[in-house]
Amino acid sequence: MRAESKLARRMWHQLEPVHAVLYFSPQANDAAAELGYDMTSRWPSYFAYRTAPLGAAGARLATAAYYSFSPATVAEHVPAVWDVASPEKVLRTRLEAIDQTYRHLLGDRVAGPDVTEAAELARRAAQSVTVGGRPFAAANLDLPWPDEPHLALWHAATVLREHRGDGHLAALAAAELDPCEALVSFAAIGAAPVANFAGRGWSEQEWAEATERLAARGLVDAAGQATERGRELRDQVERMTDDLAAEPWRLLGEERAGRLAQLASPFLGAVFEAGLLPMTSTLGIATVRVPD
Repeated sequence: MRAESKLARRMWHQLEPVHAVLYFSPQANDAAAELGYDMTSRWPSYFAYRTAPLGAAGARLATAAYYSFSPATVAEHVPAVWDVASPEKVLRTRLEAIDQTYRHLLGDRVAGPDVTEAAELARRAAQSVTVGGRPFAAANLDLPWPDEPHLALWHAATVLREHRGDGHLAALAAAELDPCEALVSFAAIGAAPVANFAGRGWSEQEWAEATERLAARGLVDAAGQATERGRELRDQVERMTDDLAAEPWRLLGEERAGRLAQLASPFLGAVFEAGLLPMTSTLGIATVRVPD
């Protein structure tokens, strides 16, 4: 694995939680409820918050951008989320929610020269990305940059994680893993329990059929566990994902990236200390082995 690709993976571990707190913090949930979203499920607010940079997207556009969600699940929420609040209102609300979240988590530490420096480094990395084939990254880059440094840091982390995520979908397509197969193959290597993928909306029959297709390719065994070929393919996906995510970190450089990680560590630590993120997620940050 190339040095810049390893750096891309390390920085993903550092910045993903900084962004992802949006989907779990009480402040963000309360803000979504005030907009009128049904909070008995996390998905209406999730689809609103994450899709809003794309504008008033329809079901097909959202399905394409998300890839691994079943079309039926996407259509259940999109475009209905825009009947509750416009994308513009959702974007204002999510930034206010992140502001409240980090002020609650960090108190006075939310501001200061270290946060300003972190925001400048993260913004430099985010603005260096090329956006061809990266709809989520491009949509977030088109948004105005927040003035306050802690919000600019969050916005940059969002651009960078969406840039990586868009590349990950390209890697899955290159491996000829369709949306449901992508999840089945990920569960098959033990990245997360099968039950954790239920929210993506695939039926038991669709999951079983995807498993059969993977078995026919020799990627999973009779018990649905990954074969050696299956693990090699997932390693290939992870390696390509890291390679495709390397651009901003190659340009920022190892030293400045390390400085960013150091400066952003209070944000990362505060999220974990508060226990806001699920212990087991479908991201596989703690479980996916790094390919050599």
